[in-house]
Amino acid sequence: MASVIVVGGGLAGMAATAALASAGYQVDLFESRPYLGGRATSYPVPSGDGSVETIDNCQHILLKCCVNLLDFYSRLGVLDTIHFHKEFYFIEPGGRTSVFRAGRFPKPLHFLESFVGMRYLSAGEKIALIRGLLSLQKDYKQRRDLHDISMLDWLKEKRQPQRVIDRFWRQILVSAINEELDRMAAVWGCQVFWLGFLASPDAYEMGVPITPLGQLYNAAIWRNSQSVSVHFRTAVERITSAGIIAGGQNYSADYYVSAVPFERAEILPEERVEFEHSPITGIHIWFDKPVTDLPHATLLDRTLQWMFNKDGGRYLQLVVSASRSLVRMDRNDVLQLALRELSEFFPAVQTARVQKFHVVKEVRATFSATPGLSRPSVRTRLPNVFRAGDWADSGWPSTMEGAVRSGYMAAEAVTAAAGSPRSFLLPDIA
Repeated sequence: MASVIVVGGGLAGMAATAALASAGYQVDLFESRPYLGGRATSYPVPSGDGSVETIDNCQHILLKCCVNLLDFYSRLGVLDTIHFHKEFYFIEPGGRTSVFRAGRFPKPLHFLESFVGMRYLSAGEKIALIRGLLSLQKDYKQRRDLHDISMLDWLKEKRQPQRVIDRFWRQILVSAINEELDRMAAVWGCQVFWLGFLASPDAYEMGVPITPLGQLYNAAIWRNSQSVSVHFRTAVERITSAGIIAGGQNYSADYYVSAVPFERAEILPEERVEFEHSPITGIHIWFDKPVTDLPHATLLDRTLQWMFNKDGGRYLQLVVSASRSLVRMDRNDVLQLALRELSEFFPAVQTARVQKFHVVKEVRATFSATPGLSRPSVRTRLPNVFRAGDWADSGWPSTMEGAVRSGYMAAEAVTAAAGSPRSFLLPDIA
């Protein structure tokens, strides 16, 4: 069977590797770091007390509509480490909480009971929201200009009140796509709500790994595969149709998949990609006592967007997507901002002592999914070289699902070039 070199051990590279290995290809996976996962991983962080904590760079979640990501986890045998939640908690400053869950009505009305019970929106705002969602169901499949207008433009066109935009649409979409509504192509915002909330009653259920992300793709999993070799701490400097250069050495294969971030696209001949980045900030805080018993929550009207309870309310992981306002802030200032805002939602924070904290600023977290952005396909100018990555044209925005989709698409392109086409990509749920 043919041989393949995959460059980059993020989700896209791992997905391509797993798919090709399942088809009998001999795959060599090259990763510049000593661990796999790319921007969705975990690593040890020394604490001031001499202990070491293994943390995720920030909390990554998935929805049940992410069928290719779930398929990838199944290939790795780690599906049982994903815990799905059927309830979302929207909390206002002051602590008032609204619970969002599917109800007894058939789609697309399965959230009607939750909308009626939302205490953080007025009756008129709820009616406007439902009107907007029904318009989205129609527009997503029929309109051809959604790539070229912003999600904010679309929401204003649908006469969505500002509080509905801020407290519902923005709260979900900025976290899902890691971009502000005025910088986000409407097609991606509509896709998130169509596939994640309207197409199926359970598609919205949120999967949260119960182990550190790095353990999902532990190197031992790959060592058990006789057709996969992983080369850690081996940065690839160049890819051509005849081979790669890594660590000053030449390696060759029949086919190659470049699965590096777009800022490293130049390792391919004549390849240059000039997308913008959008940052994500993860804030990890350990308290001396529990401050909440909620498993997670979305926090309204503040800088903080999501809270994830990682250890009985004593260890909280906070996420701020599209976090440009935090990138240049001192880490202690980020902590103080987080504590001020948390105390508005969880009063116990006011009397709790911070034992330790860690701030992770992923400045290059994703590409900015702006209107009119053109993304390259998985095929390159070279007949035996293919690309993968969340920035490639996978049909999804910059998400873990998008990364896996691109890896599967690149693997399909390899098998087609080898004369034995195989299908790995699963279709969207609707």
